Amino acid sequence: MLVLALGGCGSAGERSSDASAAATEFERLLRSADANGLCAALAPETRSELEESEKSSCAEAIAAQEIPIGGAVREVDVFGRQARVVLDSDTLFLSRFADGWKVVAAGCTPRPGLPYQCTIKGG
Repeated sequence: MLVLALGGCGSAGERSSDASAAATEFERLLRSADANGLCAALAPETRSELEESEKSSCAEAIAAQEIPIGGAVREVDVFGRQARVVLDSDTLFLSRFADGWKVVAAGCTPRPGLPYQCTIKGG
């Protein structure tokens, strides 16, 4: 039983580390203005919603967004296949897919008593 418990803890730590790495990579792509890379880092539904709402390709749509540069990772919360990564100046929400962690929402600011307000988000 102890082995299972320890294995679960290691798994949670690994998921947290992987989510943090995905958020850090998203920030690197944002700083370098790599629109194609940013689109690849988005969850499929988020990418589709962005294209539909902007009526343009993902690369054109994401380049037109005002996503803040978030800075360093301050906190990572993982809940199963979902993660919240709090950065110095932004909060990202991610989801785990077969090919790794993808950004579900970015440019998110907390609102007391209400859900986060996000610049980019999936339905």
